[in-house]
Amino acid sequence: MLVVEGVTKIYPGRRGRPDVAALKGVSLTVGRRESVGLVGESGSGKTTLTRCILGLERPTAGRILVDGKDIATLPAAEMQRLRSRVQIVFQDPYASLNPRMTAHDIVAEPMIIHRDTLGLDARRRTDRVAELLDLVGLGAQHLHRYPHEFSGGQRQRIGIARALAVNPELIVLDEPTSALDVSVQAQVLNLLHDLQQRFSLGYLFISHDLGVIRYVCDRVSLIYRGEIVEEGPAEALFAGPRSEYGRMLLGAMPDPDPDRSPFR
Repeated sequence: MLVVEGVTKIYPGRRGRPDVAALKGVSLTVGRRESVGLVGESGSGKTTLTRCILGLERPTAGRILVDGKDIATLPAAEMQRLRSRVQIVFQDPYASLNPRMTAHDIVAEPMIIHRDTLGLDARRRTDRVAELLDLVGLGAQHLHRYPHEFSGGQRQRIGIARALAVNPELIVLDEPTSALDVSVQAQVLNLLHDLQQRFSLGYLFISHDLGVIRYVCDRVSLIYRGEIVEEGPAEALFAGPRSEYGRMLLGAMPDPDPDRSPFR
């Protein structure tokens, strides 16, 4: 579904400063019904890679292919159709929803943008919004409520419904649980797992939380200073990381056994 081949992104320096290489030859793949984790600390290049995959940034070198098509070479009309197949769920459910729009309008907006692809009139859009809200654990009674009337977990469910509105095949999950408390995190992760099985979705799951990554992902790529330093099956990586960076990340994970915790 998604193939990233040797992507490099260099930002020119300003006021005499040197250029900044945010990505250095990054390669990864995401298949259908596959969850691939991208793990790295702040400033490692995760956001830059996300922007390149979504077509918001143009790579300096390398290619990003969706079903074999290089997104950098697509004409505007075809790129518009491609955007309906690749969606994103943002990190902050408080900032990613327009406070002046109801849940109905937020979820319906992508259907209006892609109305030529979906072919839904106003009534069918409303029916589809109600169906999606029910799918993510909300209901028709929430259609005309505003974001401030929802909890953080409910807002993230609205964000997931919005991503599903245009029948995507790949969803980029940009730390979708980091702003939620632990019990709500578990609910959202279980929801994402169920939706993946139901709609055969591919997930690129971006996070710095290795516990979440281990629970969700089939494969994991570790990114450090713009480079992939290790990748492989999730269980193999957690059982014995090959890179020094991987060992450092695993060593920083809190131990769930209080008797083994270094803080006791």
